[in-house]
Amino acid sequence: MRVPTLTPPAYRRVTLFALVALTFIVVTGGAVRLTGSGLGCPDWPTCAENRVVAPWEYHAMVEFVNRTITGLVSVAVMLAVLGSLVRRPRRRDLLWLSVGLVAGVIGQIVLGGLTVLFELRPGFVMAHFLLSMVLIADAVVLHHRAGRPEGPTRPAVGSDLLALGRLEVAVAGLAIFLGTIVTSSGPHGGDEKAERLPFLLPDVTRLHGIAVMLFLAVTLVTMWRLRRAGVDGEILRRSEVLLAVLVAQAALGYVQYFTGVPALLVGFHIAGATAVWVTVLRLHLAFSVPVAGKGTEGDGDSVEPWSVALNSG
Repeated sequence: MRVPTLTPPAYRRVTLFALVALTFIVVTGGAVRLTGSGLGCPDWPTCAENRVVAPWEYHAMVEFVNRTITGLVSVAVMLAVLGSLVRRPRRRDLLWLSVGLVAGVIGQIVLGGLTVLFELRPGFVMAHFLLSMVLIADAVVLHHRAGRPEGPTRPAVGSDLLALGRLEVAVAGLAIFLGTIVTSSGPHGGDEKAERLPFLLPDVTRLHGIAVMLFLAVTLVTMWRLRRAGVDGEILRRSEVLLAVLVAQAALGYVQYFTGVPALLVGFHIAGATAVWVTVLRLHLAFSVPVAGKGTEGDGDSVEPWSVALNSG
């Protein structure tokens, strides 16, 4: 029997599906916590009392639906691995990146189980979210790399902008990490009896806000330098998208804080954090391009480069 094959553009669509699935599960996971359904299924891997399917009860069904979506995400990342095996030409870098997604999802499943077994302790909840950000980073890189030829790259910007790009990613990571501390100190713990971090919410929110303002400042400086350097229009477009998403996310953060942290706005803020993370990674990846004349595959995108920093390994 003939083994089916995938073209590079078809495989790139598979990686996009995996990326979308991984971002979607972050939002649904946030919904579980914001509805107070974190312990709706108090057992793991079953829901409750050895029952695989949740009883017809609100919190249990919310948690059960999220676990079901996790299963669909697992299918998406498995398709990414299988697709890398039947893609022609086959590439080792895509295989290992897709295998990383599978390993990360397995880690998420185990960590999710521990989070339930330890009754939503903040450290486990924070780790669960941060691992999701690592998984999304892997998926962004996989989707990006699947759209460019295999081979060496060269910088598309100067060394100062490469350094600013790395700084943007680092500051974004810091802001997201501090955001998890704010969330773990606030009122939405996933259950009314869930343990919270022993920090004053105004204090940790202030630290998170400082990190966001630093992120915004670095982004503005980077945009200014990009315009002065006369870089490719696609890079400028990605920087503008990042700025728009970041400003909207910062504004939403202030609104939710001064309106008493309503659950709905927190949910949008979680989605916004994911969007910021994806856009800053996409901008950084655009700072390097394939060496001219190296490789012939791809899906025809005008600019789908690889990152020198991430490619150096």
